[in-house]
Order: sequence, then C-alpha cells, then structure tokens
Amino acid sequence: MELNFYKYQGTGNDFVMIDNRQDIFPKNDTKLVNFLCDRKFGIGADGLILLENDDATDFKMVYYNADGNESSMCGNGGRCLVAFAKFLNVIEDNCSFIAVDGLHTASVADGIVSLAMQNVEKIDVFDTYTFLNTGSPHHVQLVENLMHLDVKENGAKLRYGKYGSKGSNINFVAQEGDTTFSVRTYERGVEDETLSCGTGVTAVAIAMHETAKTTSNKITLKTPGGELKVSFEKNGVGYKNIHLVGPATQVFSGIIKV
Repeated sequence: MELNFYKYQGTGNDFVMIDNRQDIFPKNDTKLVNFLCDRKFGIGADGLILLENDDATDFKMVYYNADGNESSMCGNGGRCLVAFAKFLNVIEDNCSFIAVDGLHTASVADGIVSLAMQNVEKIDVFDTYTFLNTGSPHHVQLVENLMHLDVKENGAKLRYGKYGSKGSNINFVAQEGDTTFSVRTYERGVEDETLSCGTGVTAVAIAMHETAKTTSNKITLKTPGGELKVSFEKNGVGYKNIHLVGPATQVFSGIIKV
C-alpha cells in the first residue's frame, strides 16, 4: 500500500508524522514502524507519531520509538505533533491532547510550540546523578568535557548496566551559566545519541534546580540540535506548571510504498 507521511523536526529530534484519524495505519506492525524510521531503507526518524481522534480532547498522540515499539512520552514529538495538528487545521493556536502519560495542553505561534508537561512529584538525588520521570525516565549527570564525551558508549553502559532491560534515558550535562546548561542525551529505543530530547531537557532543568545549580525557574538548554527553554514552579517536594518551549518545523512530506 501507499502511505502518506510528513516529516517534522524539533531542534533536530525528527519524527515521521501520520494522520491516522481514519484509522488506516497497522498499529501493531513493529517491523513497519522500524522500517519507516530507518535512515537508509525508509524515511528516517528518531520516532513515528500517529495523530488520532479523541472524544475528550483535540486529538490523541500515539508515539513509537525508532525500534518500532510504542513508548513513553516524547516532549519534542509532542511539540511537533501540535505543529502538525495546526497544519492539518485540526487546531488553531491552542489545544489539548491525550498522550500515553495523560492530558497535555499546548500553544503554537510563529513556529514556536509551548507544551505543558506533567507535574513531577518525585526527584531522586544521589551523589553523582539525579533520577526523575518527566513522562519518560531520565538519568541526569554533570560531566566534564561534555563536547568530547562518547555519549553512545557511556550512555549505553548506564542505560543497560544500571537500569536493566527496561532502561532509562541518559542525559550528560555541562553548566554554561547561571541559567544555561548544555545537554547531550542517549535515548533508549533509539539506542543512540539524539540531537535533542524534550523530556530530557525538561528533566535536566528540574534536576539542576533541585540540586541548587541554579535558582531560576526559567532555564535555557543547549542541545546539539538547538536551544529549548523550560519553565516551572516549585511545588513542595515536586514541580508543577512545567512548560517545554521551542521550534517545531515541517521538513518535507511524501508518499512511501510499504
């Protein structure tokens, strides 16, 4: 069959987007998702996202990692899906949608998408790293010589060795200023470094505040794919009103035979 698709990227985190409001996509076909995300034989992407109908919100987000498996929340993917929904005239400038981790609201203007993330109720702080869940699990660790770090090798060691088969995303961080941090992320499911990770930079911003590396509630995160901003409010032992803000761009569209 022939499949219509759109390709989006948010600070280099790229996704195959499919309008599945007519329920045309074979959702249990892991090999098909993996093929579509393959950079040599398919379209090429960090993940695939279906936009579907939802009775209670503007749309539903169904997210698959590049390995073909349905996964936990993807922040940049959510931002790109909001831009895609606007392109399809499903929404105007504001929306709500349901994802695997629950309800999200978002706004889009001039190619910049602000996405409300889930509250974070628990942050585990250890001597050399912090662990928290921002819709997906994240290990956050300050390192020296971030730009020269082998993220794939070191990330894989932690992803598999420390967190077992379920795994965790691994974020390596360097502080650049009072409110600015550089981040490189190893993503489970992709099993490699990605140019950006939305839930990852959200986790980094909160972890840096929780460990007193910054006192600001508005953080700039520099990733290899570009800059994102995260704002939040401290809420007892957790955090609320968390927003992930950055660009989301349609790269191209096409038809692929599958």
